[in-house]
Amino acid sequence: MINEEKVKIMTRLAMYEQGEGRKYLPISKYFRSDYIGLALIKNFFLVTIGYAMILAGLGAYFGEYLLDNIHKMDLMALGFYVIAGYAALLVLYTILTYIQYSVKYYRAKKSVKGYYEELTRLDKIYAREEKKASGRGPSGGYRR
Repeated sequence: MINEEKVKIMTRLAMYEQGEGRKYLPISKYFRSDYIGLALIKNFFLVTIGYAMILAGLGAYFGEYLLDNIHKMDLMALGFYVIAGYAALLVLYTILTYIQYSVKYYRAKKSVKGYYEELTRLDKIYAREEKKASGRGPSGGYRR
């Protein structure tokens, strides 16, 4: 006989897995620190590559000026500004990434909590049906 409650729960679970769960279930498999840490590592490399590309573009655009005036320029100050700009950009994007991925992680955990509650309810239904079918309690040396 078909258990309607079980079918309803399974339908809700399948709908979640195909909708919101597709985005949130992979996130929920990480610890918070691991998830955010991976995002920050990725952020570091992307900011570094992006900043290097910006510098390369500016160098190409102002190439003629740089070549004509390199002997007049204070290269220490230029190097300081380049490094300070990189540090400022890295700090800014690190803070934004931390906030974004923290919010994303908490939304995923909140969303997946209901999914796991439904799984627990389904598991209890299966346990009850198995208990009825076997006619005895849980296997082991004692009964509760």
